[in-house]
Amino acid sequence: MSDFTKKITLAITGASGSAYALRLIECLVAANYQIYLLYSSAARVVFDTEVGLKLPGAPEAASTFLTEKFAAKEGQITVFGKEQWFSPVASGSAAPKTMVVCPCSTGTLAAISTGMSDNLIERAADVVIKERGQLILVPRETPFSTIHLQNMLSLSQQGVTIMPAAPGFYHNPQSINDLIDFMVGRILDHLNIEQSIMPRWGYQKS
Repeated sequence: MSDFTKKITLAITGASGSAYALRLIECLVAANYQIYLLYSSAARVVFDTEVGLKLPGAPEAASTFLTEKFAAKEGQITVFGKEQWFSPVASGSAAPKTMVVCPCSTGTLAAISTGMSDNLIERAADVVIKERGQLILVPRETPFSTIHLQNMLSLSQQGVTIMPAAPGFYHNPQSINDLIDFMVGRILDHLNIEQSIMPRWGYQKS
């Protein structure tokens, strides 16, 4: 088993934005992070629809598939099913202190806000909040209803970072990949991971 820089939990839900998740995984692998990966059934449908990628349903098969796809080290990407309650992410004594939900559906956001913990994604997020860790949610919806905004406010007041998938244009993007990198770069910045995929304000090319 290789030594990794840090551990992180990454959850992927059924919101639009599969490309963000793929690029984030790529960057986390490059940064030598060990990734505990969770994704919903809806996320599998969206991945197939948006990027033509068929994610395996079985956790072990998914771990192997993604390890090969991203040329990751052995044990670097481990996928857990939605009811694997004995996985590390389900317990405050074992879960990584950092978690990102990207993209985050408003349904998942609502469940996390109310502490539902009906599946492993919701439980993992609940653990990070209660352990006073770092939780970043990347919702992709428009417009936001009052319900969505109230849930975001509640989570923000508990220290959760709400980072809507809203790429900027001040870096003069030339492609969709540039827009993807904008958002992923911002996530990496908040995780304190060195990145060069998106220039910071004031350092962009003129």
